[in-house]
Amino acid sequence: MAGLARSVAAAILLLSMTTFGFAANKVIIILDASGSMWAQIDGKPKLEIARESLRTVLQSVPADDEIGFMAYGHREKGSCDDIQLIVPPQPGSASAISAAADSMKFLGKTPLTAAVKQAAEALKYTEDKATVVLITDGLETCGGDPCALGKELKASGVDFTADVVGFGLTADEGKQIACLADNTGGKYIQASDEKALQEALVETVAAPAPEPAPPPAPAPEPAKPEFNFMPTVVLAEGGDPVTDGNAWEVYKAKSDGTRGDNITTEYGDYKANLEPGDYVIVARDGEAKVEQKLKIEAGQVYRPLFTLNAGTLILHPRPSQGADVASGAAVVIAYPGVDNPPTYYGDTKVVLPAGEQKVTVTIGQGVVTETIPLAAGRVVDKDIIVGVGHVVANAYYAAGGDKADGSGIGFKVVKAKKKIDGTRDEVTYAYGPDSKFDLPPDDYVLIATVDLAVVEQPFSVKVGEFQDLKATMNAGVLAITAPGTSKIEIFETKKDINGNRKSIGYAYDEKYQAAIAAGDYAVISEKADNSKKEGTVTVKAGERVELTVQ
Repeated sequence: MAGLARSVAAAILLLSMTTFGFAANKVIIILDASGSMWAQIDGKPKLEIARESLRTVLQSVPADDEIGFMAYGHREKGSCDDIQLIVPPQPGSASAISAAADSMKFLGKTPLTAAVKQAAEALKYTEDKATVVLITDGLETCGGDPCALGKELKASGVDFTADVVGFGLTADEGKQIACLADNTGGKYIQASDEKALQEALVETVAAPAPEPAPPPAPAPEPAKPEFNFMPTVVLAEGGDPVTDGNAWEVYKAKSDGTRGDNITTEYGDYKANLEPGDYVIVARDGEAKVEQKLKIEAGQVYRPLFTLNAGTLILHPRPSQGADVASGAAVVIAYPGVDNPPTYYGDTKVVLPAGEQKVTVTIGQGVVTETIPLAAGRVVDKDIIVGVGHVVANAYYAAGGDKADGSGIGFKVVKAKKKIDGTRDEVTYAYGPDSKFDLPPDDYVLIATVDLAVVEQPFSVKVGEFQDLKATMNAGVLAITAPGTSKIEIFETKKDINGNRKSIGYAYDEKYQAAIAAGDYAVISEKADNSKKEGTVTVKAGERVELTVQ
């Protein structure tokens, strides 16, 4: 297995030497991060082989080579748009590429055609010599045509080459993407297994060495700068440049100096060649942003500094001291200048404008609000303790009997203390067995309902305490059959002072089954002609009783 990893590493290194090391053009390596990379070769996932190979190869690449790193399928399942230039081409990018490959997930589709197109555009292939190295273990799954793309890029590029490594593909599969390399003058290397990869390396290693360099030519005229716009963004004055997770928005400026059409949105360490004109540049990181107006003149290079005046807030919402972070906790942060505060969930890390941060965290019915000062350039890492206890509620037909687990089960939580009018404030509710509640410390009443049976159970909550509430319904199940009837109705047997019996429940059917409190009941069936039949029944807690009324 180590031999295979070394072979893959050697193949990529050889590509870097033969394709871009001597030609001194910029290169973007595209890594297939689709879910199929979890497949194994000799017991080891292909994604691990790719990661180790990248790390080994990049340690040997000259520090001044400008290498970028792109991946697809690493953020979303089923998306054909999940393509990201993670590390733009730049000298000394080895550690950044290795770190990106080590941390990414492998879970999506294979939009390899669109990825190669985006990489070529990022390399400005119509203006400069450019090389793309694609490492894929699958074929196009997003409708792209790699063969047609190869012809298009070769025809419109200055000197564009695409090299393709078919990692784990069969020979027939390889033929379907080899045309991408062939149509650009590049190489296709079949890496289906260790033996095939080694044969490809022998063929490539035997290639002739480059011709000796010709005698030095007379010094050329000073070249036009590759970039005329190279901005830097920092969180605070004197801070380190931000190059990861930040965004740049470039707008044409209107005559009044406000934002016009959006030219582009870029991420990370951004460099560009902007046409002369007036622009509005917006730098963003998290919830912090700052903008500047900029006039680009021909022949000039601009290196503006953007200061966000922001800090980093890291929050860990917990139900109680020492408890695990609540992944479902809602974290609302009202930062300075915001009209509609954003909501995050669970562990939260975000860049915010400096100032007083009003943080509201909700876990179940528990809510806590804190104001956290955040200075520019600082990091505040803090636990937020909401202070709730956890309750799981279930209903049982009788003490020590069966748990109710069908439909018709509901739980309502109300405050134990009654208001002056005798009612109680409702706190929350849930349906079904194993209903869960996160509640602040207080005295409560659980109102449990199973069909027609209702019972109240007082309980108290302490912070950090877990309770398994078992509501004893003192009920049984009554199953009624009344052939030929249109309505079945259940009454208490005891009459009130006016001679009326209280109706407990009814159904417009020939059959009616429901949980009901233990006791004596009268059952009346009514036919379409209004004729009625009556029967009586006694229901016992934890038992089923069947009654036929004819």
